Amino acid sequence: MRLGRQYQVLCDETGRPDGRYIGNMAGKHPVQFPADSGEPVRLNARVSGVVQAVGFRYWTVRKAEELGLSGTVRNNTDGSVGIVAEGPQSVVLELRRWLRSPEAPGRVEDVEESVSAATGEFGGFDVAY
Repeated sequence: MRLGRQYQVLCDETGRPDGRYIGNMAGKHPVQFPADSGEPVRLNARVSGVVQAVGFRYWTVRKAEELGLSGTVRNNTDGSVGIVAEGPQSVVLELRRWLRSPEAPGRVEDVEESVSAATGEFGGFDVAY
């Protein structure tokens, strides 16, 4: 069963949208990323559903490497998978699209995500334990 489609824009201390959002699966695009400034961005995502013991981490690493992203993917104790990916905004958007698509392994029921400036702390894309 697919969940409803809802998004929440995160705001700064003045109440203005700051370009980050959280939400679940989308039939239409979620709240848009901020205008592409050319600076790398960081996607933090928590993917839930049937996403452990189905090769989800392996295929996420393969997809991220194919796209040239850096970051990590890990199994969380609650059965979800956590992803941190950094790279050019347009490429990070492609990974986000893939996470929500039928191409992703397992059965993705929900993707909670936030976007911020990249930190540059990763040298490649790896499984974190």
